[in-house]
Amino acid sequence: MVASVWRAVRGTGTDIVVLHGWGLNANIWTPIVAPLAQVGTLHRFDLPGYGESPWPDDMPLNFDNLCELTLAALPERCHLIGWSLGGLVATELALRHPERFYSLTTVASSPYFPSENDWPGIEPHVLNTFAKQLSKDFKRTVERFLALQSLGSPHAREDVKQIKEWLFAKPMASVEVLDAGLDMLASVDLRSRLPDLQVPCLRMYGKLDALVPKGVAERVSAWLPESECYVAPKCSHAPFISDPEGFVAHLVPFLQRHMP
Repeated sequence: MVASVWRAVRGTGTDIVVLHGWGLNANIWTPIVAPLAQVGTLHRFDLPGYGESPWPDDMPLNFDNLCELTLAALPERCHLIGWSLGGLVATELALRHPERFYSLTTVASSPYFPSENDWPGIEPHVLNTFAKQLSKDFKRTVERFLALQSLGSPHAREDVKQIKEWLFAKPMASVEVLDAGLDMLASVDLRSRLPDLQVPCLRMYGKLDALVPKGVAERVSAWLPESECYVAPKCSHAPFISDPEGFVAHLVPFLQRHMP
């Protein structure tokens, strides 16, 4: 299963792959490209269906296929870093193929995104509203989602402005791809499988995150007691944008400890 996946590669040494979140593209990682490229060979992908990576015409838009297409594009073995929806994909791949990864890092991600009973997360009506609005004005809907991602950040306006510049520098994902991505955020549940994770894991969160509340960090720690956890104190859903220096200061030592 091979797809045409756009990538940018920089640096030398051990492979490091970063996966972006819903609605976005590889440009989102711009603030931390230089420091990560000093640690190893950094690969930034546009996930299948996003940016410059087309979704195959003959393939259903679902989470399993997104994971398989992404896996086919990865180096033989790498450190895998996933943000938000990309973290969900990265976790699934690490659960399925632990032998392919030196480590797993999830950023502002959750094994299950919707809030439910005593589980903290996104209110289901928020995802439903975005899904309904997509077909009417999908560019504005994505912009609203970006604003929600920066909610609480001390420099939210600057964050959103910068993210929009990176987003619109590449082709936008289709309504169909975006709608399928929202469905993944609303339905994929990896919680029961987390204790099976065999890959060294770092989980990074934003204390002010409105999409992945900090309560998620505490719950996941119970399932992954050997994993490392960092909650960025003044960041929302994109800590590598709000505080790239603090983000790198916690990520790089973890990667270096698990170098081959």
